[in-house]
Amino acid sequence: MSSDPATIRIAVDVEDDAGGVARRAAAVLAAACRASVDARGSCSIAVSGGTTPWAMLAALADEDVPWAALGIWQVDERIAPSGHDDRGLTHLRASLPTQGRTRVRAMPVDDLDPDDEPALAAAAAAYEAELPEQFDLIHLGLGADGHTASLVPGDAALDVRNRGVTITGPYQGRRRMTLTFPVLDRAREILWVATGASKAAPLGLLCARDPSIPASRVAAPDQRAVVDRAAWGDARR
Repeated sequence: MSSDPATIRIAVDVEDDAGGVARRAAAVLAAACRASVDARGSCSIAVSGGTTPWAMLAALADEDVPWAALGIWQVDERIAPSGHDDRGLTHLRASLPTQGRTRVRAMPVDDLDPDDEPALAAAAAAYEAELPEQFDLIHLGLGADGHTASLVPGDAALDVRNRGVTITGPYQGRRRMTLTFPVLDRAREILWVATGASKAAPLGLLCARDPSIPASRVAAPDQRAVVDRAAWGDARR
């Protein structure tokens, strides 16, 4: 159940550097997985891309993760050929411990033409049909422009409320498939991960629940951010 975004307060863990963020975020993610399996017998998570998140996924090798009961979905994906370096899946599979690689449910973008609107819509609908009713945890990143997932400023995907998965316009050279706000808002827990000075300004806006950035529109009631000191600079209150 989502809340009014303006009333949400985000719990923040501040680590010294990106390595500390990756390890702490891995511990938070693993604990959430164990709690979900204990409570409901399974766990479903969705993960975003990025250098520190990939390190977070690699750090799961040092955590107690109930892999056999875990499903891993993608928050978003660039429409690019299979194995391309632009693809989040390429790095997701490379980063995860061996036990986790078979748990990934990839967004179906391998053979998509970014100009074929019917095929794009069908692929988004097919992925939506595979989603759990409610994610136990969704990991989100934070762009320097305040975007999260592939919900970027000015894109029509920001206003999609009748679908759980949609296709964006071009952003940084690629169209993308992304989860939409209704799916993010239903998550039992949101885990933000942000590192580096370029994230300080948007993190400040996120913590202040400033509606000028897409990230602040995520309305799941339980949100935590794991950040480094460089990113925390302007967010400190």
